[in-house]
Amino acid sequence: MRDDEVRRRRYAAQGLAERSDAGAVEVAGRLAGLQAQDTAAMRLSVRARTRNVTAEAVRAECAEPGRLARTWLMRGTLHLVPAADVRWMVSLFGPRNVAAGKGRRAQLGLDDRMCEKAMAKLPAILAGRALSRAEIVTALGLGLTGQAPAHLMAYAAGMGLICRGPDLAKDEPGYVLLDEWAPKTAPPSDPLAELARRYAAAYGPATAEDFAAWSGLPITTVRDAFRATTPGDTQGTGLRLLGAYDTYLLGYRDRSLILDPAYAHRIQAGGGVLHPAVVVDGRVVGRWKRTAGRVQVEAFDGTLHNRHLELAAEEADVARFLAS
Repeated sequence: MRDDEVRRRRYAAQGLAERSDAGAVEVAGRLAGLQAQDTAAMRLSVRARTRNVTAEAVRAECAEPGRLARTWLMRGTLHLVPAADVRWMVSLFGPRNVAAGKGRRAQLGLDDRMCEKAMAKLPAILAGRALSRAEIVTALGLGLTGQAPAHLMAYAAGMGLICRGPDLAKDEPGYVLLDEWAPKTAPPSDPLAELARRYAAAYGPATAEDFAAWSGLPITTVRDAFRATTPGDTQGTGLRLLGAYDTYLLGYRDRSLILDPAYAHRIQAGGGVLHPAVVVDGRVVGRWKRTAGRVQVEAFDGTLHNRHLELAAEEADVARFLAS
């Protein structure tokens, strides 16, 4: 398969070629989760794949129990997923993430005894409400400082006790009890196979190694599950302004097919930072930022010279999305 065909198939599979009338729940479910450590960027990931949705509408969806949840899943990072999926996804990733963080928790004074004490107190503290991390720390009364509160939240989420719920004032994270936020639905008979199916549908053409890199699971664990999937064959074209940390750039072991290594440093800033990208027909051709209400584009090559109308339409849609 030619490189341009692979790019266009991935572009279509990601829902970037043909925007949907759906909202954030459907987008997050179709993509097996949206990267969510940056709240504004997460909302822009929804915009790039939908029509007429606004940032305020995404915020409202995230604030409604039973709709969406945020928790630490693939690669140990924060993701937005449908609330109906969060429990089986935590069953896949929670124990692994908790085990991986044990050493760091110990360095921060979060030994098993301290964590158990916090877990025993959290249900009463969060019953019927969403609280900020600072409010939770105060209510716990355990003298937690520095990075310890953040690691404790991740631990409690990995144990299936809490998740992120609504965004509070100024987009401060609100934490809720998972049992109060997410419906208790029957899990898929094989959670790993279900994850592989969704990955292949939303990221294909891809390999088992890509699936392992995206999920953070060992290749020996995922290979057989991935072999049972079939990627789509629809090709798509068009121009999109993607937010930072968009799933299109996070879904593969090697980004060089969609991001020329000569320009990679302009998108991959180091320290895990991924800048907003301009994508044309599946290929990253620039980066962008919004300053004083206007989109500023830095082109990497001459691709955008003949795409003025498409670029203007995307810039206007970003303004519309954020104006709510």
